[in-house]
This record gives sequence, C-alpha cells and structure tokens, in this order.
Amino acid sequence: MWRRQPLGQISLMDTRASYFIIPARVLSKTNGGFLKTGLTNIHKTMKLSGFLILAFNISAQLNSLSSEQDPAEPVTGKRVFTMPPSHSSAIPRTWVDEKSLRATIEELVSCGTRNSISSWDDPKRGIGCGRDKILARFNAIAKASGGRLQVVVDKFQATSERTSGKPAPMENVYAIFPGSDPKLAKTAIVVSGHFDSIPSNPMDAQTDAPGADDDASGTAVSIECAQLLALAGGTYRATLVFATVSGEEQGLLGGTRLLEYLRQNGYTVGAMLDNDIVGADFAPGAPHRVRVFSGGGPDGIDSPSRELARAVEGIDGQSAIRLIFRHDRLGRGGDHQPFVDAGLPAVRFTEPLENYRHEHQTPRTENGVEFGDQIKFLNFTFLGNVARANAEVLREFALAPAPPEGVTISGAVTPDAKIAWAAPDDPERAGFEILWRETTGPRWSVFNFVKKAGEEVLEGVSTDNHFLAVRSVGKNGARSIAVAAELRRRR
Repeated sequence: MWRRQPLGQISLMDTRASYFIIPARVLSKTNGGFLKTGLTNIHKTMKLSGFLILAFNISAQLNSLSSEQDPAEPVTGKRVFTMPPSHSSAIPRTWVDEKSLRATIEELVSCGTRNSISSWDDPKRGIGCGRDKILARFNAIAKASGGRLQVVVDKFQATSERTSGKPAPMENVYAIFPGSDPKLAKTAIVVSGHFDSIPSNPMDAQTDAPGADDDASGTAVSIECAQLLALAGGTYRATLVFATVSGEEQGLLGGTRLLEYLRQNGYTVGAMLDNDIVGADFAPGAPHRVRVFSGGGPDGIDSPSRELARAVEGIDGQSAIRLIFRHDRLGRGGDHQPFVDAGLPAVRFTEPLENYRHEHQTPRTENGVEFGDQIKFLNFTFLGNVARANAEVLREFALAPAPPEGVTISGAVTPDAKIAWAAPDDPERAGFEILWRETTGPRWSVFNFVKKAGEEVLEGVSTDNHFLAVRSVGKNGARSIAVAAELRRRR
C-alpha cells in the first residue's frame, strides 16, 4: 500500500498500489502543491473520514521514474527531426447513420432465423432472406455511388461437423470499391461481419435465432462502412472490401471462403477487420471503448495482427479502442482466424463485456430471466462509434503507401543498432518512420523520420533494450501498418 506520511515525507518505495491517503486539510493548505512531485493523471477524488483519497493512474509516471535511472539511449540526447502531419479530414461521427444501422439489423432479425443450414430460397425466413436484405442494402449504395461499388454474391459449398459432415451450400456477399492506384489496387483492405445466426442448438434450422448482436451488428457495421466510404467522394489507392459472410457458426466457413476468394482474384490482404458481437454495451456508464483482439508473435517480433491492432488504436485513439493482447476471447474464435493462420494482419472487434444470456440462445424466459439475442439489448450509440472507428481505419489504410518490406535489425555486440528495409518506388510516399519501444512497452514511438529506404544506423541504441519497426508515410499523412524488424541472417 501507499504509506500515509506527513507532507514532505511522501514515499514511492512501494509502487504496487494505486492509492495514497493524505489529510484533506493538509492538501487544502498546500493548494494541492504535493502534486508537483510529479504524480499526474488524477482520476477521481473523494473525502472519507477527514481524508482525501486520490486515485492515480500512476503507471506512466512510474515508468518515467524508472527510465530516468537507465542509461540514456542514444547518448547524444534529444533527436530533432520533422515528421509529416497526420492524415486529416477524419470521418465525422455525425456522418454515421444510427437509424440505418438499426434498420439493417431489424431487417435481418425479421428473417426469423439465419442459420446457415436453413433455407437459401425462402424470401421471408432463413439465411436466404438475410442475404437478400444485405443485397438490397449494398445495391442501393452501389447505385448511389454511380456504379463504382461492385456487389458480388459468392456461392460455395463447405463441410463441417455442424453441416453433419456433408457439403452444404453457402453464400457470402461482398461490396468491392476498386482502388485507383495500379500498384495498390490489388491490395485489399477488408471489413467483415457474419450474417448467420444460431439458437441454443446450432443444428436447429427452424427455431427463431434473431442474432441481433451476433452478428447482425457486425454485418451492419460493414454495410455502414460501405455507405460512409463509397459515397464520400474521391478515390482510394487500395481496394476496399466490405464483406458479409455466412457459415461462421458452422466453423468459420464464410471467413475461410472470403480469404480463398481474395486469393483467387489476385488480392493481397493489407488488413482485415472482423466485427463480431459489436452492438451491445451492457455495463453502466456506456458507451465504453470497443475491444480489439490481436495475437502476438515470436520473441521480439510481434505478429502482423498485433501491428494492425496498434495501428487501429493509433488511428482511432485510446479513448475509442481498448487493445486486448490475445488472439480472441478464451477458447473462442471468429472469421479473422483464417487470416491470422495465414500470417496476415487481422483483428477482431468485440463489445466491452458480453452478456451470454443474449448470445447463441433460443429466445425464452426462465425463472424471470430473459434469454435471446434481441434488438432491444443493443446500444446504437456504441454501435455507431464502432462503425466510425472501422471506417476511419479502412480509409487511412486505403490511402496509405504500401508497408516497407524486408525490415531487418543487426548490430548485436556493437553499441549501435542497424535497421534496414526496402520499398518499391512510390511518388506519393513522403518517407518512413523508424519506430521503437521498450521490450515491455505496448506502443511504438517515432525514433526518426527518413525519406529513403535503405539502412539507418541508430547510434547509441542497444539492440537488446528496444524493439524496432518501420512504417511508410504518405505525402497525405496516411501511415501504413508498421513492420517489425527481424534479425538479419547471414547468408
């Protein structure tokens, strides 16, 4: 615990606690002067029995105090360089149409069930009804875009335990906004939600399964992103893919097929944002931040998914994004999984705290407790925030230059780290940011900005104390995903 001591004898010997108690009258007399000791970021105060309890978010301050006791890297001190500005003209939150999000979900729920093994032919009930609702939405946006948005129905067959081990017909629906840059048009920036649903028994194709949150909400996000970006005017360097997939509840069948489709059509995946269960925010104080899940990688080399997650937070801000450094919720999965398994940058967006009475449950009431995934449990302010966060990430990546290639680090057993990388010519690229972070730090900081690819010597920077990465920066300020440096192997 923090120790309660007379003013002037405040101790930081035990840094594990989050609270320090000091008499309120002492604080009043000093006019809060003890805050000048360097403790910042007061979160809340309250008076209790004549004492003022101050709750601090102290981690950053303590890290700073600790780092002051480490050798300076680099020894030369503060670096001076000019960085390009961040990309401007962010999507206003007011552009997100919460009524449209609600209407999309209402239309999908009206299909009764959207179990992927239900009817694909019944226009009023079943998974085919859901497909038709999505097609109508995408086709309307395509028409408003002047035909620039291209709508595709991707039919396929898939087999899993939840299709009784037999091939079952499946369909995905994509809306594709082609990129304008010949060098980047085959890079796909993807957002996806699954439109299938299940009741308590996943093999029951007849019982109602509204699936408002899981995952009509993610489907609505994908459609809203198409509305926001396809109708915003202008062009994008890379191709935007707004996907809605089936078969997720049968074993990620639609997500697997989505990756196959992209590969078969010659696309490289630049980023994949999976939105699954993003419509509710049950905890008091809503709306809260959306969680973004990403898996890690081998020692010193974070996965492309982790770098994508960091970029999402960098674009949308820590006030909007809660990074969760694990691949997915414990023992569970989503349509980003096939992309992650392929070594591609893919993350999952999910609401802050799930309520399992309203997921994968046949609608019913038991002992006064209501079960079922119904619209009335959704929070459309939160869902609108999620849609805006996705759209902004899609937009920045679609405008950014390609990430650097072959990023390596060398300089072991020397006083200087050396980082090298390559990149194709790009007249729209301003240069590259060299990034670094403590091995225990979750976020990158910019070490330097350089205009050309090649090798840079980081004088006085140990190869052991920091991780390094490089990202491309466009003249428009849009940044690519960072690429972590790997050990340069001798040939």
